[in-house]
Amino acid sequence: MTPIVSIIMGSTSDLEVMEKAAGLLNDFKIPFEINALSAHRTPEEVEAFSKNAAARGIKVIIAAAGMAAHLPGVIAASTTVPVIGVPINATLGGMDALLAIVQMPPGIPVATVGVNASLNAAILAIQILAVGDPDLQKELASYKQNLKKKIVKANEELQKIHYDFKTN
Repeated sequence: MTPIVSIIMGSTSDLEVMEKAAGLLNDFKIPFEINALSAHRTPEEVEAFSKNAAARGIKVIIAAAGMAAHLPGVIAASTTVPVIGVPINATLGGMDALLAIVQMPPGIPVATVGVNASLNAAILAIQILAVGDPDLQKELASYKQNLKKKIVKANEELQKIHYDFKTN
């Protein structure tokens, strides 16, 4: 199996957050890889990964980083593959990472999801891949329909809860 999505994290301490992305990609049967690379500790490896990603068949990169959070931007600087940044809440509620990832210079875009929102990163990666894949589009539409059903069911359950002054 050849991966088409690459999940990259600055350290294995990010794995707990990134498992949601890996789980969803797995559920959708999308081949992916997971690696730890550091923009600051292994810059040569990050550059080699970035420059070779497209040639290896990688179509989307999900890059997670906390604190200074340079990893997604450094990757995006050396590839034409779309990069989705996941800011990790390592300090300051993740705001430092969020701002570091979202504030990229012109010409080096990084799509950025919310702090610790790796599930949304995986959904965005699947949406990107689905552009040219009608079967994946259908599967994604079904997934989103199930999200709607979960909320409808939750609302039905809320109706069963009783409080003396609850009006619905």
